[in-house]
Amino acid sequence: MITPSLFTRRRMAAPSDPAPGGDHALQFRQLVLPHLDGAYNLARYLTRDATLAEDVVQNAVLRAYRAFDQFRGVSPRAWLFMIVRNCASTALSDRRGSLALVVHESSLDQDGVRQLSEHPDSRATPEESAIQADEAAQVRSAIEAIPEPFREAVVLRDLEDFTYAEIAEVTGVPIGTVMSRLARGRAMLAKELLPAAKVNADRSRSVK
Repeated sequence: MITPSLFTRRRMAAPSDPAPGGDHALQFRQLVLPHLDGAYNLARYLTRDATLAEDVVQNAVLRAYRAFDQFRGVSPRAWLFMIVRNCASTALSDRRGSLALVVHESSLDQDGVRQLSEHPDSRATPEESAIQADEAAQVRSAIEAIPEPFREAVVLRDLEDFTYAEIAEVTGVPIGTVMSRLARGRAMLAKELLPAAKVNADRSRSVK
């Protein structure tokens, strides 16, 4: 599994709004706040801006805190990440004036979903080899070069270890689409990383 520590993240304090009750604040701290690092990781890759990512996460945490009484989901992490995703989209829209993203993709049909589900995910992705070779900076740049939403699928699956079902919940798309995006994202990532890997290999041979 890819280590999620590709970015240096700042620990953020709990929201300062008055708590409706002690149990509310305590449950929020226990269920939601442990996922701040992952939330920042997602925001950082979605925005490709460290400062904006911090603002996104802070805004997302405040929204989550205020809406925590209405939380009825089974996964606080997926719920928080969904809010982060929405906040990132809003922040990018505000920055650009409008968010225009056209993606040509196709969702896997039910047979494709079944076939992929029957085979374990090897997780032998290109970035793992790069990280093992202490090339986290190259991996980070390669991931950031992948168009959204393929970048999002790679981050959620390979960095944050979300299941296909959780990614579908966060992104609001069918599992077949999640699998299709992930496959295409990994293929794009391989194309980004292979040239760098070849250069490093050539350098290694030249030293010997």
